[in-house]
Formats: sequence, structure tokens, C-alpha cells
Amino acid sequence: MLLSALISAFNGAIAKILSDDMSALEIVFFRNLIGVVIILYALKIRPPKLSGGKIHILFMRGIFGFCAMILFFYTITIIPLGEAITLNKTSPLFVSILAFYLLNEHLSKRAILSLLIGFFGIILITKPFGVVVSYEHFLGILGGFFAAAAYATIKKIKDIYDSRVIVLSFVGIGTLIPALLFLMTPYIDSPKSLSFLFQEFVFPSAIDIWLLIGFMAIISTLSQWLLTKAYSASKASIIGVISYTNIPFAIGFGYMLGDKFPDFLTFCGIGLIVLGGILVGRSK
Repeated sequence: MLLSALISAFNGAIAKILSDDMSALEIVFFRNLIGVVIILYALKIRPPKLSGGKIHILFMRGIFGFCAMILFFYTITIIPLGEAITLNKTSPLFVSILAFYLLNEHLSKRAILSLLIGFFGIILITKPFGVVVSYEHFLGILGGFFAAAAYATIKKIKDIYDSRVIVLSFVGIGTLIPALLFLMTPYIDSPKSLSFLFQEFVFPSAIDIWLLIGFMAIISTLSQWLLTKAYSASKASIIGVISYTNIPFAIGFGYMLGDKFPDFLTFCGIGLIVLGGILVGRSK
């Protein structure tokens, strides 16, 4: 899990480097396109055995996953890497809320306290002391919510779909939607707040860009494999705690790429989000 967390943070750093030459939408498109090839090859070698069903939930998982990814990659380009990854790690907090409302899971007093701690951490990071939360941080929080929604849908279909098919729904829709948005861009006069969704497609020509794209796709797959191995080898509560080490890794990579070092309030906010996430995980 420690290796997975390190690679995950490194993956974010590569996305930040690529953002100098590509839009977030292009990064998502190419990353998922390579993912489609990898998953299809894996399915060809060993076909899925589970029967499937509830295809609408599978489709929703892909939609939510795309929304989480585009918001995550976009926030990486506009706010410090450590903050972007921390806001994305709010997903366990949102998972508990969604599980309560959609899956009828019990929410204990300890879990409610954990949620309050985590969301107070969000306040310290976003610093809405002028009453308004910055749009960039709001998108980061929204990305965490969509990631939670994607996880919640997985709970509904994990026993009827092969895990590779679930991932294929994510990378497949994550390739199709950007392609459609690229086609629509010349005909859409989008507001500035949504301009990151309507970008002109520019085919990368530099070899170093292609090497970074390919490398990002490979290490993303490696990170997911290590994460899966970690959860199968030890208790989820222990692995969940270690997964938060990707935040200090991200802060370090971000600082090396020119991000400002987090101030005291931001560090306090990061600590509270991590604490809230850990307590939520242990309250289940």
C-alpha cells in the first residue's frame, strides 16, 4: 500500500507536468484509451465468468468515475498537488453518507463525529473565511464526491460483474465522453467556469509527451494492482490508514514542481481529513 500510495502521488505529479502541454480532458482521454486496450487484452486472455446484470448501474459507475477523474486532473493543474489529492481523499467521508442514504447502511455516532472532523478539515483547506469557497477547491471537493458515488455503485455490482468489466466501464466511458466533448467544442460557447470540459483536441507530436502518457498509464495500473494486493493481504482498516501517505508524497512532489509549501491551516486541514477518513473506516 505504501508503494501504491507513492506511485499514486507520482502519477499526479506526471499529470501536473503534462498539463503544461495538454488539457486535463486530453490527459483523461489518453490515459483511459490506453486503459481500454489493457483491459480488453486481459479479458481476451481470461474471459469473465460472472453473469452480469444491472447494466444501468455499470453505466453510472463509468459516468461517476469520469466526473471524478476529470475534476481531479483539472484541480491538479490549478491548485497545489497536495491539496488536490487531499480533497480527492474526502471520498471515504462521502461514501459513508451515500451508503447511509442509498444503501441503508447504519451510521454510528462515532461515524458522524468522524464526518464532522473531516469536513472541518475541508473548511481549513478551502479557507472560506470570506464566506465563499474558491471555485477551484469546490471542484476538488466535488471530485471527491463523484469518486465516492463511483465506489458506492461498485458495492451494488461487485458480486455480479468481473472487476475487470467494472474497470472497463470506467475507462471506456472515460474515453467516449472526452471524445464527444472534443467533437462538440467548436459548436459550444461554454462559460469560463466550464471551459475545462470543452477544449480543442490537439494530437501530441512530441515523443516525450507520449512517453509520459504511456508511463502514466502503466504506473496507474501498477498502483491499482498493488492496492488490490494490499487489501487482500491485510485488514482494510490498516491499509486504509497507510493509503493516506500519498498526501505527504504529493506535497513533496508538488513542492519539487513549484507548488507553495502548505501553510499551517492547510496542514491542520489535511490532518483532520486524514483523521476523519481513518475514523470513518474504523467505525464500520
